[in-house]
Amino acid sequence: MQVHTELNRFKALNPVVTIGVFDGVHRGHHRILSRLVEKAREVNGESVVITLWPHPRLVLKKDAGKLLLLNTLDEKKILLEQKHIDHLVILPFNEEVSSMSACDFIEQILVNTIGVSNLLIGHDHHFGKGRQGGFDDLKACSLQYNFRVERMEAEKKSGVKISSTIIRNALLDGRLKEANDYLGYDYFLKGHVTDGRRIGKKIGFPTANIEVTDAYKLIPRDGVYAIRATVNGKWHNGMLNIGYRPTVDSHGHQKSIEAHLFDFGEDIYDKPIMVYFVGRIRDEQKFSGVEELVEQLSKDKEHSRAILAALGH
Repeated sequence: MQVHTELNRFKALNPVVTIGVFDGVHRGHHRILSRLVEKAREVNGESVVITLWPHPRLVLKKDAGKLLLLNTLDEKKILLEQKHIDHLVILPFNEEVSSMSACDFIEQILVNTIGVSNLLIGHDHHFGKGRQGGFDDLKACSLQYNFRVERMEAEKKSGVKISSTIIRNALLDGRLKEANDYLGYDYFLKGHVTDGRRIGKKIGFPTANIEVTDAYKLIPRDGVYAIRATVNGKWHNGMLNIGYRPTVDSHGHQKSIEAHLFDFGEDIYDKPIMVYFVGRIRDEQKFSGVEELVEQLSKDKEHSRAILAALGH
């Protein structure tokens, strides 16, 4: 997959294009992306995904303080490449782009710069200033500029239209299985291992303290999870706690993300780590003391192993 950050050098053969934020690259997006690749083959063209970055709400300042993203830009690149996309165009979303009318956007970006031959859009896609441009506008423009447009129906699961908002709410509510079902993969986050207080090591459960540097990355609800993680290019099973460690840090005010990797003893301080949330075990809770905490952690470890084994990990 070729990644483009400058449009003045963009070049593709008979481009088949879709455009959107694609936060989560979930099952609803998968349907559009699969059709995009299929259509590109049909017309002997190349598939092109145009994604907007930063998120429009940050630029337009619409509840930006409440914005939580399922994917960082790097994570989005990983997911889109897995869908065998030929070109990813990262379109800087700024005041200039946000103020463009639907017609200007089509003419200047899609037609004159990208050279669109076919355009695929989602069922509720709107574009241009104030999101005023809809499917009827696209159809009219397609006739004027000689490209074809196709609208995809919404992807549903158990009668529910899959959306990034529904997935965010599920993760924040602790409904991990539901979120993963909508995503089509295990929710994941990318971070770095930082130095901690080494409390876990003292009680027989050494942990990697994970720092997520993107301020807008959604962290799932506090609690204990069964996870898989990649570090130093290798996969490891484990469990992870999100929260404030109330049993060993009663005055803690800073949330931590701590992963205990099974059968693992390497020093991975300052190493990048990718964590995949496979199953949710319980809420974080305060125990009467360290002995009771260790007893519960042993049960959590058994539970995590069982979840991972059942899924073939």
